[in-house]
Amino acid sequence: MNLIQRTIICGAILLSALLLASFAWAGDVKGKVTAQGLKSAENIAVYVDAIPGKKFDAPAQHVPIDQRKMAFIPHVVIVLKGTTVDFLNSDPVAHNVYWPSISGNKAKAHNMTILSPNQKKSFEFDDVGVAELLCNLHPEMIGYVVVVPTPYYAVTDKDGSFTIKDVPPGTYTLKAWSEVGKPTTQTVTVDSGTATVEITVKK
Repeated sequence: MNLIQRTIICGAILLSALLLASFAWAGDVKGKVTAQGLKSAENIAVYVDAIPGKKFDAPAQHVPIDQRKMAFIPHVVIVLKGTTVDFLNSDPVAHNVYWPSISGNKAKAHNMTILSPNQKKSFEFDDVGVAELLCNLHPEMIGYVVVVPTPYYAVTDKDGSFTIKDVPPGTYTLKAWSEVGKPTTQTVTVDSGTATVEITVKK
């Protein structure tokens, strides 16, 4: 084995060790959201905001949102910027999926037109923000796609609890979004253990 081959192999081993060490050091952000003036602390999006100098590749796997029993299922979905969402229709009637803006930017509005029963249409969300999902045919239907800049996110369960897994060590801005509450921001520091946070979302 010559010097160049040994150098390449040593470099590969060092890189693998660094990657494994980075993964091993990752921690979780675990917490609970308390809702003041809201009916529930469920379906609140919690995520790590943009990390300076860090970009993330969009996942190859698509995220499904179904229309079932005249509702968007799940009600709130968080995706990394660049993720493709598959809109399904499991109802026996047609639906029209559209969003009038993304976080108030009407230039980002989109209409997917009619989805017949058992039909699927897809859309790639390339803009950070919130898309309010609506149906022209059934005005009672509403859902949300929250597009975020990092893959570190979670949606609260019925009691407001959440866990964001495998966050690299560091100090970050943690944000919470609710469909009826005010956006909330706070700082969280993550190490190899579990960082515990409490967030209050007010109407």
